[in-house]
Amino acid sequence: MKYTLESDKILIEDTKDFDIMHILECGQVFTYKKNGEYDYDVYSLDNFANVKLVDGKYVISTQNPKYFVTYFDLDTDYDAIKKDVAKNDYIKKAVEFGHGIRILHQSLLEVIIGFIISSNNNISRITKTMQKIREYGENKGSYFAFPTLERLHDITVQDFVNMGAGYRAPYLYKVIRQLDDIELEKTFSYDTKTLKTWLLSLMGVGPKVADCILLFGYYRCDCFPVDTWIEKVYFDIFKTKQSREKMTIDLVNYFGKNAGYAQQYLFFYRRSFVK
Repeated sequence: MKYTLESDKILIEDTKDFDIMHILECGQVFTYKKNGEYDYDVYSLDNFANVKLVDGKYVISTQNPKYFVTYFDLDTDYDAIKKDVAKNDYIKKAVEFGHGIRILHQSLLEVIIGFIISSNNNISRITKTMQKIREYGENKGSYFAFPTLERLHDITVQDFVNMGAGYRAPYLYKVIRQLDDIELEKTFSYDTKTLKTWLLSLMGVGPKVADCILLFGYYRCDCFPVDTWIEKVYFDIFKTKQSREKMTIDLVNYFGKNAGYAQQYLFFYRRSFVK
């Protein structure tokens, strides 16, 4: 993707592989605020960016443009990925519909917390809860940094309940303490099978949430989270019903190394056309 990097912004003129609504509203991230059509504030760790479509090109305004080059995965060739996953007419339509999706390089801690909150929840409620959690982080003036693991220890179960976490509140409280027992950076060296086994040991993390963390927190694109929408996709493509575990295996085998990208195109497409 061609982009121009300046001291306080990134300019993207070719928008065929970058659409901020597709990127932020495809279910992979919960740390953003929509200001208007094609105008979003994005938060990651202690970084902030405003992303806006201006005269047909995107302007990403930020004090840390290099961080957001990585965050938005701007150096990955999505044209090649789209060609690789286009296995049938169904996925071709999904890719065309969600052409601007990019898989973000998010903070692992934010992804773990966010996807535990996401269980049986909706995006509006999740984003609100995540914003309230941020208020325990460092005050950066116009926004809050995401709290460190140490700062997260200050949040009680009742605090999480008050933030809207509901029954997930004790899960969050427990997971924060489970994460004390491991260096998160070291887990990036685990193979995918070992990593998923470890994730499933965390309170509130089931197979679907584990796969989401693998894909969006570890960028393991050989994963394929399955929820009710992907169950529909599976039936649309294979005309049969299976367990979610079997669906995951079949879809990873079918789409190969770029299965995670295919998942995002298909999820966004199927959820947008409720039948």
